[in-house]
Order: sequence, then C-alpha cells, then structure tokens
Amino acid sequence: MLTMTGKTNGGAGDEAVLEAHPLGLRWLMIGFAFSATIVNYLDRQILSVVVTSPDFKAAVPLTVEGYGYVASAFMLAYAVVNGLSGPFIDSVGTRVGYACCMLWWSVAAMLHIFARGVLSLGCFRFLLGAGEAGNWPAAAKLVTEWFPARERALASGIFNSGASIGSVVSTPIIAFVVLRYGWRSPFIAMGVLGLMWLAAFWFTYRVPADVEAEARQAPVPAWKLLSTRFVLFFTLSKVFMDPVWYFFVFWFPKYLSDVHHFSLKEIGWKGWIPYFTAAVGNIAGGALTAGLIRRGVAVPTARKTSTAVFALLMLSTIPAILTSSAPLAIALLSLTTFGYTGYTANTLAFPADVFPKNSVGSVWGLASMGAGFGGMLFMGLSGWLIGRFGYTPVFIGYGIMPLIALAIVLFLIGPLRPGRPNEDESANTQGI
Repeated sequence: MLTMTGKTNGGAGDEAVLEAHPLGLRWLMIGFAFSATIVNYLDRQILSVVVTSPDFKAAVPLTVEGYGYVASAFMLAYAVVNGLSGPFIDSVGTRVGYACCMLWWSVAAMLHIFARGVLSLGCFRFLLGAGEAGNWPAAAKLVTEWFPARERALASGIFNSGASIGSVVSTPIIAFVVLRYGWRSPFIAMGVLGLMWLAAFWFTYRVPADVEAEARQAPVPAWKLLSTRFVLFFTLSKVFMDPVWYFFVFWFPKYLSDVHHFSLKEIGWKGWIPYFTAAVGNIAGGALTAGLIRRGVAVPTARKTSTAVFALLMLSTIPAILTSSAPLAIALLSLTTFGYTGYTANTLAFPADVFPKNSVGSVWGLASMGAGFGGMLFMGLSGWLIGRFGYTPVFIGYGIMPLIALAIVLFLIGPLRPGRPNEDESANTQGI
C-alpha cells in the first residue's frame, strides 16, 4: 500500500498559504499558466480551421479518414508523452519543465508549413502533441505551488479557460490570417508567440519559498502512482471524458462546413461560440465549488457535486445532431462545452487533494495518458464513422460518454483527501 503525506484541505493551512503567497503574485503566476494554455490551443486549433481552406486542400490533400488519422497521431503523442512529461516536470521543477514544453511545441507548430500529405502532416502533429502534453501537468503543479486548497478549483478553471479563449479567438483570427496571407502564416505567427511567452516566463517564475522544500523532494515513482486506486480510475475516467472536448476542438469547424454548409467566413464569425461558453464554464465550475465550500460543504464533496452538475449538462450533445437548425445546434453544443470545462475545472484540482506537491505533475501526466489514448482511439473511430454513417452516431456516443466518466469519478476513484489514495474504505463512494 502506498502512503502519501500532505496537508489537510482548508483551515489554518489555507490561511498560512494566503499570507505567504500575496494576491498579486498568485494571479501573476496563474496568468502565465492561462496565457500558455491560450498559446497551446492557438497552436493545436490552427489545423481545424486551415483544413477548410481551398489553398490548404490543394497543397495537402486529405480525405475525411485521413484527417481522422492525423488527429489520432496528435493524440498518440499526447497520450504517450503525458506519462513522461509529468514525472519530468516534477523532477526538474515547474520553471524548467514548463519552458522546455513551450519551446518544443512552438517549434513543432512552425514545422507544419512543410506538410505535403497525410504522412508528413501526421508526423508534425505527432511532434506538436508531444510538446503540448506538458502544459496541463505543469499548470496543475503551478496551481498547487501557489494556491490553497479552497482556491484551486477556481485557479484551475482560470488557467484552463485559456483553452477556451484560445479556441474562441483562434477561429476568427486564423480564418482572417489564412484568407489574407495564406494557410502557412498562422503556424509561423503562433510559434513565435510561444517563444515570446517562453522569454517572459523564464525570467519571472519562481517557486514560493514556503513550499520549495516540498516541491523539490524526489517525486514518487510513476509505477507506484499507477498502482494506486485514485490514479488508475482517474485515468480511466479521462478515457471517456476528454475525447468529447477533443472532438469539438478538431472537428467542430468541419462539422459546420459538412452538415450546415458554412463557408470559411461563416465559420470565422460563428464557430467561436461553443469555445466562448467553454471559457465561462471554467469559471462557473470553480465558482460553484467555492460557493458550496463557503456554505460549509466539505471540499471533496463540493468538488464531486460540481462534477456531477456539469457532466449532466453534456447530454445536450445528443439533441444537437437531431436538429436541422444551425443556431440551435450551436446553442446545444455550447452547453456541452460549458459542461465539459465546468467539470474539468474541478477535476484539475483532484490530484493536489490526494498527493503531495512533489508528485502532482506526475499524477496529472499519468492520468492524462487516459485522455490521450482515449482521444487517439475516438478520433480515429470518429473519422471512420463519419465517413460511412455521418455525424449522428458520433454525437450520440459523445453524449453518453460523460455519464460513464462521471460514474467512475463518483463511485470508483475513492476519497479526495491526503493520506492513503489506495485505501479501501466505505467512505470512498461518498468522496469524503
């Protein structure tokens, strides 16, 4: 049995952290994670917009199935490297680890301009996925180092909203840049933006003095973490939850083009809406949990209650494909993305509730392997199904999968408290 040590949630420990980590510095540091996540999604979202451009289609011919395989290449790298990036970041620290990841994925983004077909594009997407895999372990570790337990869901929601903001601004911006300067230009521009972030972060970030000793301790070996009940089932939950988001990141502009016959200009004007509601969902997820905690609900119970509320909203994916109205479909899918990010804002805080600071990056990275492998599997399957049967069976499947993930979180991962994440107790199914 693996025994973990850590501080209890809330109480005097929280007050000490708040005093040691001044408000201005805390929000400056979360600002770095927020902006890195925006850059992360700008880079990965470029292809989903560029793929609708006639110039790109002429230069890099892709079938629907081919696009599915390219998306799967990204997810394969994302899955494999998540298991490596988390332990790497825990070993070298947040500053060095985050900087290395940003450098890698920024260069990989710029390499896309050399794509000529499915194979070369798939290779560049693989490299991009390998670099981008480090963003969430690094950001989750940053939150753990700078925020007390009761603020972590909100802080996590803020940095994770960068994914939604990146998706919101990327669609109209990339569409404009492609129409004016050609399909290669956004890959170069976003790669340079990442290098600018890297310079600012490198000369600013530091670990708070009061947690530095704990953060610099040798992390728990990955194989021991994988033997815990929490990591095993948390990873399984992400197999079913995260591919829903990846589908809308990679396929939503193409869905608007294929099903509702949107032009590239229309996609630029309207395709950002579900990503905007996703940004709101991040804040709502943290705010709901914080509100429950203020009313006296225990932190673990508040987190799991919020995950249930937001996961149930994702059922709206199913009626979205059954309507012929484009505005109604966009509204329903916007509710799905709102639910996903509200759910994720809380689950991002789960590892820090159970494990010490020196292992949070590793836990999140290992668990995110489930997201990567699930994404790889379901992106390839989505392309195959859409090519043969259309979007209906895919949307129905993605409407059901969040319920499976929620059941795992509520009944299988065990209690969200420090100490013994492998412990089998009657309280496990209650999350307390």
